[in-house]
Amino acid sequence: MRAEAGTKPIHRPLDLDPKRAGRLERDPYGIIDIGSNSVRLVVYDQLGRAPLPRFNEKSLCRLGDGLAQTGLIAADGFRRTVEAVRRFRAIADAMKVARLDATATEAVRRAANGKDLVDTIRAETGIDVRILSGAEEARFATLGVISGFFRPVGVVGDMGGGSLEVAEALDDRVGERWVSLPLGALPVEALMQEKGNAKRSIDALLKGGLPSSFGHPTFFAVGGGWRTFAKAHMLAVGAPVQVVHGYRIAATDARAFAKTILRLSASKLAELEGVPKRRVRTLPAAAMMLDRVLKHLSPEHLVFSALGLREGWLYSQLAEEERYLDPLVEGAQLVGLPAARVPDFAQALVSWTADLFDGETPADTRLRVALCALSDLGWRDHPDIRAEESFRRVLQFPFIGLEHSERAFLAVAIHARYAGRLDAAYLGPAQRLLQGERRRHAEVLGRAILLAYRLSGGTPSVLASSRLSIGPNRVRLEVGSSARVPDSEAVSERLSLLAATVGAKSSEITEFDETEKEDR
Repeated sequence: MRAEAGTKPIHRPLDLDPKRAGRLERDPYGIIDIGSNSVRLVVYDQLGRAPLPRFNEKSLCRLGDGLAQTGLIAADGFRRTVEAVRRFRAIADAMKVARLDATATEAVRRAANGKDLVDTIRAETGIDVRILSGAEEARFATLGVISGFFRPVGVVGDMGGGSLEVAEALDDRVGERWVSLPLGALPVEALMQEKGNAKRSIDALLKGGLPSSFGHPTFFAVGGGWRTFAKAHMLAVGAPVQVVHGYRIAATDARAFAKTILRLSASKLAELEGVPKRRVRTLPAAAMMLDRVLKHLSPEHLVFSALGLREGWLYSQLAEEERYLDPLVEGAQLVGLPAARVPDFAQALVSWTADLFDGETPADTRLRVALCALSDLGWRDHPDIRAEESFRRVLQFPFIGLEHSERAFLAVAIHARYAGRLDAAYLGPAQRLLQGERRRHAEVLGRAILLAYRLSGGTPSVLASSRLSIGPNRVRLEVGSSARVPDSEAVSERLSLLAATVGAKSSEITEFDETEKEDR
């Protein structure tokens, strides 16, 4: 809950709902994004808080080529764009997409024949394309970041093919200030090909158009060129998690890597691991812009976002109540609950684990709830591989609403939940993202959930008649008289495993009178 002066507290529910997770009542949603460099169709499984892409394809139409010189979209790019949208419309229809939106950005906005392109698309496909203003582009890109992280605060920069938009993410809203500059991949590429000093020209445009007061410790980087930069950097440094979304690095490291890229020849760039062929041409422009923007704004670190304009547009279509659902928890339950043997057990786990850790923060709570939602993810796997397979699946799954250290927390915890060895070699890289106490927290939570499944057989009623207390020297499992104290060795072994993870000297199972519990 958050309240500002004169406003009602905002409710941010973290409940798990198997019916909502089943999402059978929602149809696929699609959006066509007509950018300055490419035209892309993304079909999501639903118009919802944690949408998963079912189809994602782009056509490299390069509408912005020559625009600065002629003021027009070239005939070849014009026709290719129309043909791409026609094909995408056919795909969306075949996938039974219930709603298909289309937006256009800088190239169509600036071109003298941009409206002609929109009219032609409407005539040949029946699709109405909305041409976004610079302000709208900045707003939707920032909403994409807001939708994809847990209450983000910082400056958002979205570098597209034709322009750079900058705005502020302020928790659940977009700041009033915004900037749109003609510093996308194509115009920056053109500047770099001229004989003059591209760096000086870019710096002059930034100085004149991007107030240094936008500076903030966190810079969120959005856009395909910067995502490619992140992929290349992750591979170059051997990042423990190879997922762009939520990848955080120091601004000084990013600038150093940008300079490395700018020194590479075209042939060396083509050999760079993680860089698709279609991105080789524009990667130097992306590196140049990132270097200059970071120098100008002087953030401490940057966080890469896989979500941008399209996801921000989608997020803006949701009712306010749905926008305040947690993206990580929603994604975890959409994946975990339909796959679980007893979907209602996850919410029972949330209640059972609620008092295990003193001083649990809201950020900790959402991770615990997400883990409960995912806790039966591997039951169909062979027992010998459940721990490792679940660890790798959770570490790399395209969840949103989290950064890499939080991915590592969930992955280490799910590994412990499936009785994995805590010293397994493959855990090492992910464990390095967690400080000592944070790693122990994940391991203890995972072991507690392992005990819960063994004790109750995955049934909410049996779990509800027990309680667990964890102290520094003793771990105690109390079982209600109606359920009876288990004489199972497996339960005792799981309790001992939990105690060993905690570092407690002893563990015990006792019985309590449930009528006394009710009286209290």
